[in-house]
Amino acid sequence: MKSILFAAALALGATSAVAADKYVLDASHSQVVFSYQHLGFSTTFGMFSGFDGEIMFDEADPAASSVNVSMPVMSMFTGWEKREGHFMSDDFFGAAEGDMVTFTSTGIEVTGEGTAMITGDLTMNDVTKSVVLDAKLNKKGDHPQAGKPWVGFDATANVLRSDFDLGKFAPYVSDEVAVTISIEAMKAE
Repeated sequence: MKSILFAAALALGATSAVAADKYVLDASHSQVVFSYQHLGFSTTFGMFSGFDGEIMFDEADPAASSVNVSMPVMSMFTGWEKREGHFMSDDFFGAAEGDMVTFTSTGIEVTGEGTAMITGDLTMNDVTKSVVLDAKLNKKGDHPQAGKPWVGFDATANVLRSDFDLGKFAPYVSDEVAVTISIEAMKAE
């Protein structure tokens, strides 16, 4: 569930290049939404928002871009306080203040005009696994209110929570978690 972070991590990321421009996430317009099946009866949703990250974006060579995102585990929001408490318990994260979910890109495959597969290391619950994000550049241009360069990306991924020692109640509660990421980032000063 937490592995959405990946999430979060939507830029076009691999290794930084000199030609890359640094962008910082707009925390107020960046979300990681996750969903999973509950006993086959329903789909349950949760999200992370307000997290930090940076993108080194090389428009001329997107494969030379990178992304690095981190979000506090305890910032997870599911819409039901008891569920959030259960996720923070020893059944799942055993979360403490300061525990983070992170995503750091390690490679990229450009798949089309403004699309890429971003491979990166997702770390949560003290476990690091490689995850691939199917990413799309939504828009690059000047923000009409901020008056500075801005970029927006969407990405999706599927992760197995058991890969991160979060598999309690599987397979009744689905092991596979669908992750949808949408971020905006502003060019750093």
